Amino acid sequence: MIWTSAVTLTNARVVTGEGTAESVRFASRVLAIGDPPRPGDAVVDVRGSFVLPGLVNAHDHLELNHYGRIKFRDRYGNASEWIGDMRPRLADDAAIRKAGSHPLSDRLFVGALKNVLSGVTTVAHHNPFYSELRRDMPLRVLRKYGWAHSFLLQDRAAGARGERGGDVQRRFRSTPASAPFFVHIAEGVDAAASGEVERLESLGCLAPNTVLVHGVGIDAGGWRRVASARAGAVWCPASNMFLFGRTIDPSRTETNVAIGTDSRLTGSRDLLEELCVAYETSSVPPAHLLAMVTVDAAATIRQPQLGRVAVGAPADLLVIPGVAAEPGQALVATARRDVELVTIGGRPILAHPGLAGIFNGCRTRSRPIHVDGAPKVADAALARRIDDCSIVEPGVAAR
Repeated sequence: MIWTSAVTLTNARVVTGEGTAESVRFASRVLAIGDPPRPGDAVVDVRGSFVLPGLVNAHDHLELNHYGRIKFRDRYGNASEWIGDMRPRLADDAAIRKAGSHPLSDRLFVGALKNVLSGVTTVAHHNPFYSELRRDMPLRVLRKYGWAHSFLLQDRAAGARGERGGDVQRRFRSTPASAPFFVHIAEGVDAAASGEVERLESLGCLAPNTVLVHGVGIDAGGWRRVASARAGAVWCPASNMFLFGRTIDPSRTETNVAIGTDSRLTGSRDLLEELCVAYETSSVPPAHLLAMVTVDAAATIRQPQLGRVAVGAPADLLVIPGVAAEPGQALVATARRDVELVTIGGRPILAHPGLAGIFNGCRTRSRPIHVDGAPKVADAALARRIDDCSIVEPGVAAR
């Protein structure tokens, strides 16, 4: 996207690695922090709101978010039991079959929409990088990564088109050391789950670029192995609590932990709701939770230029109300209807009507929409795509 002038957000609380500044100036990348607007800038007064880095969702299955939460027991011992309950219903349950009949492009789009409406500007999709993800996506979808589903589904269907989950060792070895390798590990609370870290290590697959998703069954010794390997982890507390009634304690992992939503089949509505669950189910302070969806998440997925507001970094920004003294506290208190502005590469995607002038400043067409009853202004192409999608995102109206 090219426009003739930069944008300066003023009267702001811009959260940087060095503290808080009163303004940020950007085009596709951040040009200056704390400087006054220059002649010709589009100036947007954000009225004391926090300007954060765009959020990073470190784990999602984008094509599965329109089903809604599904389970058939109160508690499971292992994800294998949940998968076992699901498999016969994929063919026999009319509602599940109908949800699966939508075009994959629409299913992926709704997963992306779920994310961007909650201030996520980058998401890690745990499945093949489908060709449909190269177009019509309103946010960044991680492209350079390796993945296997889990030990359980190595030779069984896991992807939207029946792709196998993949041999864990072979997939890991084919992943460059510079790219993250995602795999579900210890997704359960039984003995089988607790032994998976040792199994992964014995195969030579526990390394600095390994990203363990869930890890509920990892014991203290297992976490020491993870920390010794300098591997990362993704915490999905809502999904864990829904299936197992238990989740990890990130303060005891001694490794880098990011937060992910998982899909809505078992997880939260969006990353903002996930943060609330994380806050309620742990002693992790809000400032650390903010890091887990920005700078720590960016490090986990090997995208260090993201997750921060810094000169030269992509202008992926999230503006939220300044309802608390600290940005982490404000973020935990934010729902998607409260989001005031989302920019990706400097391009405005979604804004509160009071900040709608940014679209004119960036020479970007916009349209009004509603999110959970709150009026918003959205990029016109995004609004049209919402209109055209065969799946309706609950709470969103673009017509």
